[in-house]
Amino acid sequence: MSSSNNEKNLFGEQKLIDDRIKKIDSLKSLGVDPYPPRFCRTHTTKQAINLYTKMEKEGKDSKLLESKISISGRVMSKRDMGSVCFIDIKDIDGVIQIFSKKDQMKENYSLLDYVDIGDIIGVNGVVFKTRRGQISIDCQELSILTKSLRPLPDKWGGLSDHEVRFRQKYLDLISNPQAMKNAILRSNVVRYMREFMHENGFIEVETPILVPIAAGAQATPFETYHNQLSEKLYLRIATELYLKKLIVGGIEKVFEIGRLFRNEGIDHNHNPEFTTIESYEAYSDYNDVMNLVENMVSFIAKKINGSMIIKSENENIPDIDLTPPWKRVDLRKTLIDKVGIDYLEINDRNSLAQKMKELKIHVDENATWGRLLDKVISSAIEPDLIQPHFLVDYPIEMSPLAKKKPGSDNVVERFEAFVMGSELANAFSELNDPIDQRKRFEDQEKMRAIQGDLEADRLDEDFLVAIEHGMPPTGGLGLGVDRLTMLLSGESSIREILLFPAMRKQ
Repeated sequence: MSSSNNEKNLFGEQKLIDDRIKKIDSLKSLGVDPYPPRFCRTHTTKQAINLYTKMEKEGKDSKLLESKISISGRVMSKRDMGSVCFIDIKDIDGVIQIFSKKDQMKENYSLLDYVDIGDIIGVNGVVFKTRRGQISIDCQELSILTKSLRPLPDKWGGLSDHEVRFRQKYLDLISNPQAMKNAILRSNVVRYMREFMHENGFIEVETPILVPIAAGAQATPFETYHNQLSEKLYLRIATELYLKKLIVGGIEKVFEIGRLFRNEGIDHNHNPEFTTIESYEAYSDYNDVMNLVENMVSFIAKKINGSMIIKSENENIPDIDLTPPWKRVDLRKTLIDKVGIDYLEINDRNSLAQKMKELKIHVDENATWGRLLDKVISSAIEPDLIQPHFLVDYPIEMSPLAKKKPGSDNVVERFEAFVMGSELANAFSELNDPIDQRKRFEDQEKMRAIQGDLEADRLDEDFLVAIEHGMPPTGGLGLGVDRLTMLLSGESSIREILLFPAMRKQ
């Protein structure tokens, strides 16, 4: 859009704002408060429609017409025909038509002159069905509850400007039914996730967000500073180490649903702040956690969609079947079969980089061997994992907090869950050997110092002291709440799920 068009639009919008301010002044001069403190609503739009439908089925239409209800919502359209006016209002449940007749409303009808699209109004009246069969409210009394200054965007339903939608999410919620549906869906995902965990005996806790050491994951943290303590702090990158301290303390089944913060890139699957559920269960291993994941996800899906099958609207994408058990796939064997890489043999950086170049996979010259192998997995393996899969058993260099497989010094009991080619969960049998854990932390510190790997895990002395007191065998899980919501909603971008996604400064 040209700068001249922008100026015209800004001028036009300012004129509308000025006109609405004049209407506010006029209302006040008439003794009408354009921002009253409350409105007694008896029904939502959906409840009003359901009420009429129920009464109609019961043959009680005449009685219904004598029953006045109160309803409220935002004005989405207005069709003024002089002595009759039709208004569509929207609330969280949907849209309903308001029918206003001058000879019925009398003096109150004049308030309609001050009502604009975007305003919030209250209506007292009765539910009825028009000659065209549309359930509506026959308005007897109108109240202006909020006079809006700015108009809603023109033809918002057809707007394709994602930048505007994500920056002004409130407008997206007003105008885009799918946005509201996604917001409610995400709330229900968390609700049923909690329900599942509580039913399975887990205790929910909260752990610190501001931490002295950003450990428990391989990620770059955000830094801050506490003035009173005169101490640098970090926004947590994981809840893992605190939750495992609680396992040491005897809370044998524990979980937390909370925000994590990682100073990393932004794309369709990533946001600098996001929500996960992390859980830890004493006396279990990663096999038990696999069962937990597939049972929890299928439970949530059935609660929300009534089925474990996610129907695809794209003929090129199959329906997703979340029914347990999910397929278990050995990572090492898959890498050998797919790209000819045995991570136990191609175990130095230069050899792996050369193999990646042969496969035409981009090589980051600053990346460590583990980072390069992760790139191979994400490029060559993950896109094919459409149906639910557990990719199991990872090299130790990629999993500094996971327990070794019995009989192996190079492979750990770790899995990642994938659906639709995207990682949904990461889990492992937790390393509870304090001597081994200390050595691995020290190796990670060397990677940061020598190889410049800023995402390498950090040595947390307080955590080491905790597990030196003895941590039982434990299975641990991290699962992305936003990713799960994306899966259940059919959305391909995390920005469609987050209410306030991170955006570049304009």
